Amino acid sequence: MHRTRIKICGLTREVDVQAAVNAGADAIGFVLYAASPRGVTLARALELVNTLPPFVTPVLLLVNASAEFLAQTVAAIPQALLQFHGDETPAQCDRAQRTYLRAARMQTGFNLLDFANKFSNAQAVLVDAHVDGYGGGGKVFDWSLIPKNVPLPVVLSGGLHAGNVAAGVEQVRPWAVDVSSGVESAKGIKDAQAMRQFCDAVRAVDARLASLST
Repeated sequence: MHRTRIKICGLTREVDVQAAVNAGADAIGFVLYAASPRGVTLARALELVNTLPPFVTPVLLLVNASAEFLAQTVAAIPQALLQFHGDETPAQCDRAQRTYLRAARMQTGFNLLDFANKFSNAQAVLVDAHVDGYGGGGKVFDWSLIPKNVPLPVVLSGGLHAGNVAAGVEQVRPWAVDVSSGVESAKGIKDAQAMRQFCDAVRAVDARLASLST
């Protein structure tokens, strides 16, 4: 049985990190992008990462970071998975010499297969809505734009919440799902109950799909 992994992104407070872990998140994302309302400094991200228990992966979201900041980041938090969410080239992503996710901004006409092949060193491709600026803006995109034969694991993102994540998992069958605004009470402030409901919804659809395949 495939278990859909869960990443909760954009955390800024210790209490929310603990609640996300308790809800069953596999990965916790920290936004190292000052223009984001969920952005934290590298020093703050390190404080939050240090509260994580074993086997919960920290993910550091970067947008067009300088080579100097990238080097500082991987030196400060070497155990983190990187998530490139800007206009980074394959060479720029590879420069960190760390495992990374590459975000793809989905819209009609976007060739995800070509994109995934270009970023073949990525651990996975994270598919998000195409909006002005960077990030998905909490918007759902047309999941039918995702081909079935993507050569990398797919992380489904963009406007997910407890009410629609089961449909996303059932249609896309992603390796993982990523949520941010869908489990918030305010930007950067997570809601413990919403995080638990989201994780419960993912586990429930996984169990239902497993029962159908037996």
